[in-house]
Amino acid sequence: MDMKRLAIGTIVGAVTIHAAGYLLFQVALVDFYAMNVGSATGVERDVTLQWALAVGNIPLAALITYCIDSRPGAPTIAGGFVTGAVIGFVVWFHADFIMYGFTNVWNLTLTIVDPPLSAITRGIAGAVIAAVLAMLPKAAQVRPAE
Repeated sequence: MDMKRLAIGTIVGAVTIHAAGYLLFQVALVDFYAMNVGSATGVERDVTLQWALAVGNIPLAALITYCIDSRPGAPTIAGGFVTGAVIGFVVWFHADFIMYGFTNVWNLTLTIVDPPLSAITRGIAGAVIAAVLAMLPKAAQVRPAE
Protein backbone atom coordinates (compact mmCIF):
# COMPACT_ATOMS: atom_id res chain seq x y z
CA MET A 1 0.00 0.00 0.00
CA ASP A 2 1.35 3.40 -0.79
CA MET A 3 1.05 6.29 1.65
CA LYS A 4 -0.83 8.53 -0.78
CA ARG A 5 -3.69 6.02 -1.10
CA LEU A 6 -3.71 5.46 2.65
CA ALA A 7 -3.80 9.21 3.35
CA ILE A 8 -6.53 9.97 0.81
CA GLY A 9 -8.67 7.00 1.90
CA THR A 10 -8.23 7.93 5.55
CA ILE A 11 -9.27 11.55 5.02
CA VAL A 12 -12.27 10.65 2.86
CA GLY A 13 -13.25 7.90 5.29
CA ALA A 14 -12.94 10.06 8.40
CA VAL A 15 -15.07 12.79 6.85
CA THR A 16 -17.67 10.22 5.77
CA ILE A 17 -17.76 8.53 9.19
CA HIS A 18 -18.16 11.92 10.83
CA ALA A 19 -20.95 13.08 8.50
CA ALA A 20 -22.85 9.78 8.50
CA GLY A 21 -22.41 9.42 12.26
CA TYR A 22 -23.66 12.94 12.87
CA LEU A 23 -26.76 12.37 10.75
CA LEU A 24 -27.57 8.99 12.27
CA PHE A 25 -26.58 9.40 15.91
CA GLN A 26 -26.96 13.13 16.59
CA VAL A 27 -29.91 13.93 14.34
CA ALA A 28 -32.03 10.86 13.49
CA LEU A 29 -31.56 8.83 16.69
CA VAL A 30 -30.74 11.46 19.28
CA ASP A 31 -33.95 10.78 21.21
CA PHE A 32 -33.43 7.01 21.17
CA TYR A 33 -29.94 7.42 22.59
CA ALA A 34 -31.21 9.88 25.22
CA MET A 35 -33.93 7.43 26.33
CA ASN A 36 -31.46 4.55 26.73
CA VAL A 37 -28.80 6.00 28.98
CA GLY A 38 -27.76 4.15 32.09
CA SER A 39 -27.91 5.36 35.66
CA ALA A 40 -24.79 7.55 35.35
CA THR A 41 -25.60 11.26 35.44
CA GLY A 42 -23.73 14.33 34.30
CA VAL A 43 -21.60 12.45 31.76
CA GLU A 44 -22.96 14.06 28.58
CA ARG A 45 -21.45 17.32 27.40
CA ASP A 46 -23.82 20.22 26.84
CA VAL A 47 -22.16 20.78 23.47
CA THR A 48 -20.52 17.89 21.66
CA LEU A 49 -16.85 18.47 20.80
CA GLN A 50 -17.07 17.84 17.06
CA TRP A 51 -13.32 18.28 16.63
CA ALA A 52 -12.68 15.44 19.11
CA LEU A 53 -15.12 13.17 17.29
CA ALA A 54 -13.44 14.02 13.99
CA VAL A 55 -9.99 13.24 15.38
CA GLY A 56 -11.30 9.96 16.81
CA ASN A 57 -12.60 8.93 13.38
CA ILE A 58 -9.15 9.15 11.77
CA PRO A 59 -7.63 5.89 13.08
CA LEU A 60 -10.79 3.91 12.31
CA ALA A 61 -10.87 5.33 8.77
CA ALA A 62 -7.19 4.41 8.40
CA LEU A 63 -7.93 0.82 9.47
CA ILE A 64 -10.84 0.54 7.02
CA THR A 65 -8.72 2.03 4.23
CA TYR A 66 -5.85 -0.33 4.99
CA CYS A 67 -8.13 -3.37 4.95
CA ILE A 68 -9.85 -2.36 1.72
CA ASP A 69 -6.62 -1.54 -0.09
CA SER A 70 -4.83 -4.67 1.13
CA ARG A 71 -7.30 -6.99 -0.55
CA PRO A 72 -6.35 -8.39 -3.95
CA GLY A 73 -7.94 -6.83 -7.00
CA ALA A 74 -9.57 -3.47 -7.49
CA PRO A 75 -11.72 -2.16 -4.64
CA THR A 76 -15.48 -2.28 -5.17
CA ILE A 77 -18.18 -0.24 -3.50
CA ALA A 78 -19.95 -3.38 -2.26
CA GLY A 79 -16.72 -4.88 -0.96
CA GLY A 80 -15.84 -1.59 0.72
CA PHE A 81 -19.25 -1.45 2.38
CA VAL A 82 -18.90 -4.98 3.74
CA THR A 83 -15.35 -4.36 4.97
CA GLY A 84 -16.32 -1.10 6.69
CA ALA A 85 -19.47 -2.63 8.18
CA VAL A 86 -17.66 -5.66 9.58
CA ILE A 87 -14.92 -3.50 11.10
CA GLY A 88 -17.46 -1.02 12.50
CA PHE A 89 -19.57 -3.79 14.01
CA VAL A 90 -16.64 -5.65 15.58
CA VAL A 91 -14.98 -2.52 16.98
CA TRP A 92 -18.18 -1.14 18.51
CA PHE A 93 -19.43 -4.51 19.74
CA HIS A 94 -16.17 -4.77 21.65
CA ALA A 95 -16.16 -1.17 22.91
CA ASP A 96 -19.86 -1.05 23.83
CA PHE A 97 -19.85 -4.26 25.85
CA ILE A 98 -16.60 -3.37 27.60
CA MET A 99 -18.07 0.06 28.45
CA TYR A 100 -21.32 -1.59 29.61
CA GLY A 101 -19.35 -3.91 31.84
CA PHE A 102 -17.39 -1.07 33.47
CA THR A 103 -19.81 1.88 33.49
CA ASN A 104 -23.44 2.92 33.87
CA VAL A 105 -23.41 5.23 30.85
CA TRP A 106 -25.73 3.16 28.61
CA ASN A 107 -28.33 0.50 29.26
CA LEU A 108 -28.20 -2.99 27.73
CA THR A 109 -30.64 -2.08 24.93
CA LEU A 110 -28.35 0.64 23.62
CA THR A 111 -25.32 -1.59 24.07
CA ILE A 112 -26.93 -4.18 21.79
CA VAL A 113 -28.35 -1.74 19.22
CA ASP A 114 -25.28 0.50 18.81
CA PRO A 115 -22.94 -1.98 17.03
CA PRO A 116 -25.29 -2.67 14.07
CA LEU A 117 -25.95 1.06 13.73
CA SER A 118 -22.21 1.69 13.80
CA ALA A 119 -21.81 -0.97 11.11
CA ILE A 120 -24.08 1.06 8.85
CA THR A 121 -22.11 4.30 9.14
CA ARG A 122 -18.74 2.55 8.85
CA GLY A 123 -20.08 0.54 5.91
CA ILE A 124 -21.03 3.76 4.15
CA ALA A 125 -17.53 5.05 4.81
CA GLY A 126 -16.04 1.83 3.45
CA ALA A 127 -18.08 2.16 0.26
CA VAL A 128 -16.92 5.76 -0.22
CA ILE A 129 -13.30 4.82 0.51
CA ALA A 130 -13.46 1.97 -2.01
CA ALA A 131 -14.99 4.25 -4.65
CA VAL A 132 -12.20 6.80 -4.18
CA LEU A 133 -9.45 4.17 -4.11
CA ALA A 134 -10.82 2.62 -7.31
CA MET A 135 -10.17 5.96 -9.05
CA LEU A 136 -6.58 6.23 -7.82
CA PRO A 137 -3.78 4.41 -9.60
CA LYS A 138 -1.89 1.86 -7.52
CA ALA A 139 1.84 2.37 -7.20
CA ALA A 140 3.94 -0.14 -9.09
CA GLN A 141 4.91 -3.09 -6.94
CA VAL A 142 8.65 -3.51 -6.76
CA ARG A 143 9.70 -7.11 -6.34
CA PRO A 144 12.90 -7.85 -4.45
CA ALA A 145 15.72 -9.37 -6.48
CA GLU A 146 15.89 -13.13 -6.22
